[in-house]
Amino acid sequence: MKIMFKSLITAASLAVLSSGAYAQDAVSLKSLLEQVKQNRVSEARINEQREAEFRSERADKQALLKKAQADLKAEQGRGDRLQKQFADNDIKLNEKAAELDQATGQLGEMFGVVRQAASEANGRISTSIVSAQFPGRSEFLAEMSEESKGLPNIKELEDLWFSLQTEMTEGGQVVRFSTEVVNLDGGSSEQEIVRVGTFNLVGTDGYLTYDTENNVVQPLGRQPDNYLVDSAQELLEAKSGFVPFYADPSQGAILGLLKQKATWEERYHAGGVVGYTITVMLVIGLLIGIYKLVTLSIASSKINSQLKNPGNPSSGNPLGRILKVYHENKGADAENLELKLDEAILRELPSIESGINVIKIFAAIAPLLGLLGTVLGMIATFQTITLFGTGDPRMMAGSISMALVTTAQGIIAALPLILTHSIVASRSKSIVHILDEQTAGIVAAHSESERV
Repeated sequence: MKIMFKSLITAASLAVLSSGAYAQDAVSLKSLLEQVKQNRVSEARINEQREAEFRSERADKQALLKKAQADLKAEQGRGDRLQKQFADNDIKLNEKAAELDQATGQLGEMFGVVRQAASEANGRISTSIVSAQFPGRSEFLAEMSEESKGLPNIKELEDLWFSLQTEMTEGGQVVRFSTEVVNLDGGSSEQEIVRVGTFNLVGTDGYLTYDTENNVVQPLGRQPDNYLVDSAQELLEAKSGFVPFYADPSQGAILGLLKQKATWEERYHAGGVVGYTITVMLVIGLLIGIYKLVTLSIASSKINSQLKNPGNPSSGNPLGRILKVYHENKGADAENLELKLDEAILRELPSIESGINVIKIFAAIAPLLGLLGTVLGMIATFQTITLFGTGDPRMMAGSISMALVTTAQGIIAALPLILTHSIVASRSKSIVHILDEQTAGIVAAHSESERV
């Protein structure tokens, strides 16, 4: 009906558009009717073809639906079978676990003990210096203590036993072996080193340390005191017998602390400007003392030579110059001669005693400078405490070092200066005593000659 209606509308439209032609020619209306009938027939055929297609597609969809329903039913059946199989397997696993628990008995406890022992052995062996000689010993211990999920077999138990036995055996031996040593500058070299039990490694550079993270042997960042390094070198050079050796029972912890110990040079520089001033005074005082000892020794030697030949005075020594004054004033009375000789002695005293008082002054000032450094160091310490508190003692270490070091430097400088002053003053007094003695003898002899 819809198609017919559409055809009638189309025909009406054509009639309206060409009404003049329809009115004039009746044959055209007849052809229009025929055309409408043909269109109706063609539309009917198209509809029949569409209905056939729809029926065909409906059959296909029905077949797909039946297939999907069959697949669903099959999967539901498979799910039921799998669920039943899962339940059966769960029951079987529980039965097997019960059988395993019953069969293992106390082996489960042994497994825990073995894992614990392997973990402890791994921690000890991985950080032991014996591993520097036998690398890779702790790998299977780490696997046994962490990764293993089953019971250990006989081979694993034997390996654990061998590892513990090797560690105990090697801990009591002094062994020489070759290995690669990583130098502090980044290079490496093959060296022959000595291992003292589980305590220390000794090489050509002194004490060595074993880096457990990188599994390498390297020297300490700074060697301890020289007497410790000397004993290590004696051990390295020894071929047999007993050699005294300073061992570190903490396996490197004490040596690590010794690296932080300040050297004598660092302690000296901790004194700062005050310490340098004390050092300059000590050097100057000692140089003056050495100079005076040399000059006074030469003068004393010349005076002793002059004593052997008093009749031939020489102007190259103090006594000779005094004897010249006597020979020049033999005609004077005893009182004037004594005055002339005293004047000659006074002229000689400055050259004999020059510089001696400087040594004495330096010996007195050095402890005072040390006390000054102590006061300055304590002031700096209290300023640090005021600013940062007492939470970190290392922040106050520099000021305290200055306070203590300068006191020690002042005392150390004063002792040799006092000793030097004492020696020089004694030598000077002995020369002056000889001059006074000879002068007194000359005056006495001259007085006696006048009386005669």
